[in-house]
Amino acid sequence: MSADLLYSETERDLAAALADLLADRAAPADVIARTERTEAYDGKLWRTVAAEIGVAGLLIPEALGGAGASYRELAAAAEQFGAFAAPIPYLGSAAVATAALLSAARSAAAADSADRPAGAAGAAAADDEGGFGSAASGPAAALRAAQLRAAAQAPAAGASSGTRAAPVSPAAALLRQLADGSLTAALAVTAATRSGTPFPALARVTGRGAAGSGTVKLTGTIPAVTDALPADVLLVPADGVPSALYLVEAAAPGVHRTPRVSLDMTRQLCDITLDGAPARQVAVGAAAEAAVSAGLAAGAGILAAEQLGLAQRCLDLTVAYAKERRQFARQIGSFQAIKHRLADLWTTIALARAASRYAAACLADDDPDAQVAVALAKSACCEAAVNAAQECVQLHGGIGFTWEHPAHLYLKRAKAASVAYGTPGAHRAALADLVNIPSP
Repeated sequence: MSADLLYSETERDLAAALADLLADRAAPADVIARTERTEAYDGKLWRTVAAEIGVAGLLIPEALGGAGASYRELAAAAEQFGAFAAPIPYLGSAAVATAALLSAARSAAAADSADRPAGAAGAAAADDEGGFGSAASGPAAALRAAQLRAAAQAPAAGASSGTRAAPVSPAAALLRQLADGSLTAALAVTAATRSGTPFPALARVTGRGAAGSGTVKLTGTIPAVTDALPADVLLVPADGVPSALYLVEAAAPGVHRTPRVSLDMTRQLCDITLDGAPARQVAVGAAAEAAVSAGLAAGAGILAAEQLGLAQRCLDLTVAYAKERRQFARQIGSFQAIKHRLADLWTTIALARAASRYAAACLADDDPDAQVAVALAKSACCEAAVNAAQECVQLHGGIGFTWEHPAHLYLKRAKAASVAYGTPGAHRAALADLVNIPSP
């Protein structure tokens, strides 16, 4: 694949708008003050980012109320969120949960297409102009099935033409609510889970809900879940025959969320305990496995972009400080040892940027090389971020070790993010398998 790694005008405009907003609403002093509270997430900032700027709907097709953009735009936004260590649940909701629901909706559309008469499917496809099929790249392009577009339309449209109207899948209905920012979701898996691993079903079906409700009861505990505390709904992979992905209302009876002491206080973890919690099926069998895998891959790819933004911010802060701080009557940036360390860091970040941009491009185009690209980006960007944050602390000297300076926010987020959705080592091992490199 020959991918364009440069930022488009749309991506640059989105990044600039977010940078202006975050500079005003997520200044370091404000973020540090928020980490001292029980609830560290900034709900008001998230609503602005999600609904007014439209980050929540970047991956969602226009037919379902979203922006119909791609992972490239979301990755550009993630870089800004990393640069400011923004305490918002965009990763769990706008990336991971949304990607899982898009995959589930695509599976539902494919299943519905197989059940419809060939003539009806062809007519719907011909009517897709400006819908899913018009997208050049991104998740919108992956949802070209005409049945999903029909599901977003009024049921009467199908009835008036004499064809059976496609039912609205649970995933498509949820995507509409996510797109307008009225709903926040989280995939209930342990934060360190990597895509490509066995189906992470820590909950199990233990019974049926009330008669006629179409629900089942789930029981189990999922530890250390990312962005689940502010979520309105949880997507829970559960063991069964076959296994499935279920929708659980976060405020439903039998759902308990317990905050954990998190290294990264701007992105809290929590343990989820389900005790006969009512749940509705979103995807089952292979479709559920594909949905969870898509969510985890999106999490790793977008988190790599966030780490890239964090690394660049640490470098910028450190270079600016090295130009101002004087020691022995000279700017410390004039010392050769400091120059070499900063030059090495710049090179590391430049290489990580190429890996991150390629991963976003592969995810956007649903490229077969996406798994390889994501594994490479996650390992490269996480190590670049940790290195940059460590250098930021050390080269700032005494002030870099204080609570008032934001360097500790970046170091904690870099360290925590390097574990989330697969460690660099785990991704390198997966990368070796993907490209058939034999182990030593």
